[in-house]
Amino acid sequence: MELTIREHIVRIQIIDIRGRLQAASVGALRNEQTRLIDAGNQHFIVDLRETTFMDSAGMSALVSLLKQAKQIGGDVVLVKPTDEAAYRILTLTRFDQVFRMADTVEDALRLF
Repeated sequence: MELTIREHIVRIQIIDIRGRLQAASVGALRNEQTRLIDAGNQHFIVDLRETTFMDSAGMSALVSLLKQAKQIGGDVVLVKPTDEAAYRILTLTRFDQVFRMADTVEDALRLF
């Protein structure tokens, strides 16, 4: 008989961003991303449901998180903004083709 036992635990950090994701506030997000990666986390859900605006600095922070997570075997799933303009920014820049996206946090959790 051959017996194999594996532990399967996926720790997923959920980052909830409300309001404007822009240059003036993106430093706090980048600091938290660094802290989470340095702590050994590799799977992330970024909940953008209540994000009303994103500029290039904010979008750059999301790409940076994805790159860092992928380098250590992880991934990032974005929860789509409910604000139409914020969602349009993601589709126009083709983030919806780079990131896996979900409608809710629960749907995002199922993608891991």
